Amino acid sequence: MRGRSVRIIYICLACVFALTACRAGGSEQTANSNSPTITPIANRFSEGETELPDSRKIRLGFSQLGSESDWRLANTESIREAAEEAGIELLFDNAEQSQQKQVEAVRSFIAQKVDVIAIAPVIETGWEPVLQEAKQAGIPVIVSDRFVELQDPSLVVTFVGSDFYDEGQKAAKYMIDKMRDQGDRIGIVELRGTEGSTPSIERGSGFHDLIKDRENFKLLESESADFTFAKGKEVMRKFLERRGSDIKVLFSHNDDMALGAVEAIEEFGMRPGKDIIIISVDGTRKAFEKMAEGKINCIVECNPLLGPILMQLVMEISEGRSLPNRIVTPESVFTESMAAAEVNNRKY
Repeated sequence: MRGRSVRIIYICLACVFALTACRAGGSEQTANSNSPTITPIANRFSEGETELPDSRKIRLGFSQLGSESDWRLANTESIREAAEEAGIELLFDNAEQSQQKQVEAVRSFIAQKVDVIAIAPVIETGWEPVLQEAKQAGIPVIVSDRFVELQDPSLVVTFVGSDFYDEGQKAAKYMIDKMRDQGDRIGIVELRGTEGSTPSIERGSGFHDLIKDRENFKLLESESADFTFAKGKEVMRKFLERRGSDIKVLFSHNDDMALGAVEAIEEFGMRPGKDIIIISVDGTRKAFEKMAEGKINCIVECNPLLGPILMQLVMEISEGRSLPNRIVTPESVFTESMAAAEVNNRKY
């Protein structure tokens, strides 16, 4: 039964790999020539092991950055379920937003001689030394969800996750269309994610690049709220106290911050979704419920269910196969007119 389930994962995800090859363009559609040499797991047994290669599970060490949002919880659950389904032994560590804890987890995985390491990094920088240690140990590394900044790209086999820049562009395109008849000055506030994280950097860049030459849009405030409900509410309250009715649009880098902002707007005496147009990124059930109520106007999807794709990559690596530099997951944009029909389809 397990073998059949694994084959189903391969079949269902084959289209994702094909789509990535078509969409990525340039060097991303081919295997990374700078990637480490991938040795099949059958040839990488530790000294003293006596079991045949096909009689033991692949061991994956996964460092999760935290549990800051519903998106992250869904991401973790997807990885746990997919590992069990694929018959992969998962060594899981939750860093609770600490890069130092992630570095310690990676070193622990190296010491335990796992077959593959995967990381969902808190921030982009500071990874080179510990990834050098993984390379020296002959353990391939996958980066999931967020990028890492490296001088030596061979330290990572591949990245799997969303195109965050495109998400920011999608949010801006919706705003431009939604506000096309709203006059000459449209005040925008932005709730950014964790400073230095890939989603925060790229979503912001995509959004701002599309509106920078449009004089009718004015960015009034932009501040990090760490992707959390509490900080989203706190920062939005400050925006309202300083800017009040000048705010016409909120761009939130994730749903949890947007949901916190909805509460702040209501407590301030304004109507979220009407007095202030709200655009968010993720696609959680809670956010869809608010969108069905008309309190959020648009959600750009960011799919957290990366577990099956990640496990397929681990199995490809275990066979010594080459992989694309980047696997981009297909995603959609949802507006308030679609919310009622879609809300019950959300799995997280």
